[in-house]
Amino acid sequence: MDRLLKASVIENRQLINNHYLLTLQPLKKIRKPGPGRFFMLTVDDGLDPLLKRPFSIHRWTGGNFQILYRVAGKGTHLLSKKKQGDTIEAIGPLGNGFNVGKTQNNIILVAGGIGIAPVFALAETISKRKPLLFYGTRTKKEALCIDNLKSLGIKPVMSTDDGTLGTKGNIINVMKKHLTRSTLSTDCVIYACGPGPMLRSLSEFTKKHGLKAYAALEQNMACGLGTCLGCVVNTVNGYKRVCKEGPVFPIDEIIW
Repeated sequence: MDRLLKASVIENRQLINNHYLLTLQPLKKIRKPGPGRFFMLTVDDGLDPLLKRPFSIHRWTGGNFQILYRVAGKGTHLLSKKKQGDTIEAIGPLGNGFNVGKTQNNIILVAGGIGIAPVFALAETISKRKPLLFYGTRTKKEALCIDNLKSLGIKPVMSTDDGTLGTKGNIINVMKKHLTRSTLSTDCVIYACGPGPMLRSLSEFTKKHGLKAYAALEQNMACGLGTCLGCVVNTVNGYKRVCKEGPVFPIDEIIW
């Protein structure tokens, strides 16, 4: 399998409680992965857990790639214990990522929680096009990448559930109030990643206004190669594999 590789841990830094930034150096040179694509990582050398875990590309830095992740279960807890010099087996890059047209300029990015990981990768790629970015988290402490975004010339419009940063409430509601008729012109395209309820609400909004939008879905995966059919989602064109046909889909194709 030509996508099977090993990578050395350069750094596995805790950013805030339960959130880490993992920097990996492939032991052999690989092609730069596009934003929205992902790797399946082995989180432990033993047999429990047996399966690899999927992680979106967060950044590409001089041949190394970074994974931004939240500890949410046994697999990510084991990953958080990896130290500099450890070797991790990976498969990737996998999936279909964000595909932004070369002439597309009226771009809106939407991120919820750890969904900022692939959205930041896209923002970094298209920063010169001055995308408008909406970013929602539970609290100020969980707002990541703010300084890096500002260094790109992108000042995100923020919301938090508890009101500690930006507007208190749902980021989609904040976006609705912020956008103007000129922003919502027919050439506007939205790219998003976040929890299911956020994406469902975004889908309702884009359908109402006739806007194009694409969402990177977060889904549990077993193989990451499309073989096991363990990550399917229902679409208007039947069931699709998030790892193979996705993880990025036109948002109006998903049956929520």
